[in-house]
Amino acid sequence: MSALAWSCLPLQALDAEGVYEMLALRNEVFVVEQRCLYQDTDGRDRHCLHVMGRDAAGRLLAYARLLPPGLKGPQQQRAAIGRVLTAPALRGQGQGRPLVREALRECERRWPGVGQELSAQAHLQDFYASLGFRATSPVYDEDGIPHIDMCRDAAPLE
Repeated sequence: MSALAWSCLPLQALDAEGVYEMLALRNEVFVVEQRCLYQDTDGRDRHCLHVMGRDAAGRLLAYARLLPPGLKGPQQQRAAIGRVLTAPALRGQGQGRPLVREALRECERRWPGVGQELSAQAHLQDFYASLGFRATSPVYDEDGIPHIDMCRDAAPLE
């Protein structure tokens, strides 16, 4: 697969089709594939940035949501990366790392000097550690899936 074309936009800059694609892909992965019944549209999307990777045909195949520091409350000092996913059709093609690297670049560009945090599925702890994250919590259950909190100090990507 060739490289994806990346964009990072606020919700207000997406047209109706773009919002639909984003929500449909998140639903496909998190609700259907992972069998997690939760309220995906949590009211935060309108305050976030949306990192999207599209193939040459324009299909949305990779996505991450960036939350500015403080959006989750005053205790959130770092930018948060969430809803990280690659479409099932893209799995195993090495696109997860470029997605997270793009999310980190955007966080550093938009909120320099504050670092990043995320809630990772526990089996991805080594993957995120390879990108500079460190564990900040024990493993816990979130929607029936083991997760771990991780953070990364502010630092430009090489």
